[in-house]
Amino acid sequence: MSLLPWQYINTVLLDMDGTLLDLHFDNYFWLEYLPACYAKQQGMTLSEATGYLHGLFRQHGGTLNWYCTDFWSAKLSLPIVKLKQQVAERIAAREGTLNFLTALQRAGKRLILATNAHSDSLHLKMQRVPLDAYFERMISSHHYGYPKEDARFWTALSEDLKLNPARCLLIDDSLAVLRSARRFGILHLLAVKQPDSQLPPKDTEEFAAVHDWPPLLRGLGIKDDAPAQ
Repeated sequence: MSLLPWQYINTVLLDMDGTLLDLHFDNYFWLEYLPACYAKQQGMTLSEATGYLHGLFRQHGGTLNWYCTDFWSAKLSLPIVKLKQQVAERIAAREGTLNFLTALQRAGKRLILATNAHSDSLHLKMQRVPLDAYFERMISSHHYGYPKEDARFWTALSEDLKLNPARCLLIDDSLAVLRSARRFGILHLLAVKQPDSQLPPKDTEEFAAVHDWPPLLRGLGIKDDAPAQ
């Protein structure tokens, strides 16, 4: 990956799950723990519950419902937030995340967290990995009523924060989100090569991708000399 043109970037938009935080927690919760809980509640086999839930996930993927804890609590008659709290010890930052944020902060970059996570999930994760001190704003797509896959999210975000899309960098693990942001006009885009530390790196197709944070800091004008995290 070539050096980023940091001299032309004043705002860094960062996704949360799979970008700053290890996606392993979310994959474990939705693909393993929740199906086990639903199977027990419904008297189903694990295979039956998994198949049923995967069908619902496909139906609602990419919509605001997919990211909404209230929606899933009502749909499944399960307390989604409480269930997440039961396995919250799995929530963790990706390696080097805090060093990366510290370096961006020291370089004077404007930092915005832009996540599809519901505010309940955002709050739970900030309790485990407190990133809020690094950010000017932490925006959930639920604030605007559109997921990040929808160009209207980027319009609302840009108007709300008075962004210049040509001077923004977005780092996100979702290719659909990156494509939506590109259509809107966000100029600098990076995917994440390995969102889940327990799974192999993924194909990021047309997007350049970050695997480790330190290479991004080259050209930033700040030494990465913060304590290792």
